[in-house]
Amino acid sequence: MKFIRWFLGRVILLLNFIFSPSGVKRSTQQQQVADSKAQSLALYQFDACPFCVKVRRAMKRQSVNIELRDAKNNPTHRAELEAGGGKVKVPCLRIEKDDKVEWMYESSDIVAYLEREFA
Repeated sequence: MKFIRWFLGRVILLLNFIFSPSGVKRSTQQQQVADSKAQSLALYQFDACPFCVKVRRAMKRQSVNIELRDAKNNPTHRAELEAGGGKVKVPCLRIEKDDKVEWMYESSDIVAYLEREFA
């Protein structure tokens, strides 16, 4: 079972690489605004998780540079995710607004949030 998951993960990553979406073209000033907005965001994810790939593809389509935090191989990020969000489940978007932190877990909700905030 572990081999099957590993193999399917590699297939997902390969297909994501081959069929990578193109990003939104923005002016330099508009991109700087989007980048400054994205500084308050962090995505906790696993590299080959299909739902994480879905969110990363949405980030690429919106040309958003969100910090990626590997919750599988980095024990610090894993502990932050568990302490802040309450569970180790990915993808999870950490949203910091007005000194308040929100943890968003569902990939569809994260994609909708990115489209709403950065479209």
